[in-house]
Amino acid sequence: MTAAGTPVAVVTGASSGIGAATARQLAAAGHHVILTARRKDRVEALAAELTGAGYQATAYALDVTDRPAVDTFAASLDRCDVLVNNAGGALGADPVATGDPADWRTMYEVNVIGTLHATQALLPALTRSGDGTVVILSSTAGHATYEGGAGYVAAKNGARVLAETLRLEIVGTPVRVIEIAPGMVKTDEFATTRFRGDEEKAAKVYAGVAQPLTADDVADTIAWAVTRPSHVNIDLLVVRPRAQASNSKVHREL
Repeated sequence: MTAAGTPVAVVTGASSGIGAATARQLAAAGHHVILTARRKDRVEALAAELTGAGYQATAYALDVTDRPAVDTFAASLDRCDVLVNNAGGALGADPVATGDPADWRTMYEVNVIGTLHATQALLPALTRSGDGTVVILSSTAGHATYEGGAGYVAAKNGARVLAETLRLEIVGTPVRVIEIAPGMVKTDEFATTRFRGDEEKAAKVYAGVAQPLTADDVADTIAWAVTRPSHVNIDLLVVRPRAQASNSKVHREL
């Protein structure tokens, strides 16, 4: 149960990385966080951690690419004040000439269609709240391309355009749309998943970079944007480590 007056924040992809870090920060900021992800054991463990610390948290196993499941989830909520569309990810780093269409399709389904599902299903509740916030986690990849990244870039461009268009379409309603676009973030799983468990390839992404962003760094920007006064909308916040000037210009101490 959500305590009366406690804002409810739904975080997708909350089983690890930026999603889990965001859930912790929003819980500490006074939200009842609803943790969703495919890995039930992970979100349940995080919910137990947060409730044990005195915060309000509920776990819900959910695949955002499954629209009937998303609709069932949305119908189960009494209220929703914040939606953080964090579920996403990258697969492969092949050039366009040899990229696997299945990887492109998977990235589009999660990063774009999954975001669309969650946003559509929860937008009525966000509007009823009278002060709703939709956060879409895109990437600097959605703002500038790089070699070997076309599939991921295309997907994150889709997420970016979704955010920009939704903001235009719902202006005048009590819902704001925030896009957070992180650059190089070192988490336990992002690069490893991208390279299908190849730890050596994953390590090369961050080789020589003294301080890439952490999940907590990005979660801090999300929590800051969400907790601004309701008349303040952070349309787009790009956050990179100091060592990264662009997607292809990174200072490495090798």
